[in-house]
Amino acid sequence: MSVDSTTPIAPLFTATVPGIARIGANRELKRAVEAYWSGRSDRAALEAVAVQLRATGRRTLTEAGIDAVPVNTFSYYDQVLDTAVMLGALPPRVAAIADPLDRYFAAARGADGVAPLEMTKWFDTNYHYIVPEIGPDTTFALDATKVLAELAEAAADGVDGRPVIVGPITFLALSKAVDGAAAPLERIDEVVALYADLLGRLARAGAAWVQIDEPILVTDTVDELPGLAARVYRTLSAIGER
Repeated sequence: MSVDSTTPIAPLFTATVPGIARIGANRELKRAVEAYWSGRSDRAALEAVAVQLRATGRRTLTEAGIDAVPVNTFSYYDQVLDTAVMLGALPPRVAAIADPLDRYFAAARGADGVAPLEMTKWFDTNYHYIVPEIGPDTTFALDATKVLAELAEAAADGVDGRPVIVGPITFLALSKAVDGAAAPLERIDEVVALYADLLGRLARAGAAWVQIDEPILVTDTVDELPGLAARVYRTLSAIGER
């Protein structure tokens, strides 16, 4: 078969990266968040900075030749805290805070009369994450607002977004039991059901594939981890076959 210059040639590979820094080249996010906390700026100003940082990140990657651009890598504070919000796993003590953003920040850093969640190192790095608390009364419920919004935001820019989420095993393994609850990983089936729902929603929203980060899988901190991972991902991989 002859091929001339007008014959389209399918790409031989896809170029991507696992994520992109969210703070901004000049630490714009840090300044915007601190201004919001101090009352020197409002929510609209904070959200405007966030929108601009996400747009800049997508543009930087597409101009570099990235085919599948990671989305949902942005966070106002921490990706594990974002996952707790996504799964309805914030502690009861912040529930009375009506505003979702202020409730989020109260969980991260406390508020008047509200103690923050614990913070600890992300594995052996200098990054610190917010430790979710899983109690006997924690009722998991999916809130996919953030990840769906960032996928739609990318699509509006003509960008093929690939949602990035913290995996269910890592999330529960990094959480802590409170108020006499069993080990969080004992509730893996409840959480996996929500992840299955999430994957279905993302597929319907146009996501061709999803990146699920499970750094816990390269540790020896969880008993019988290979078998657990196999069971979880047999369930989740089946979502793409429906």
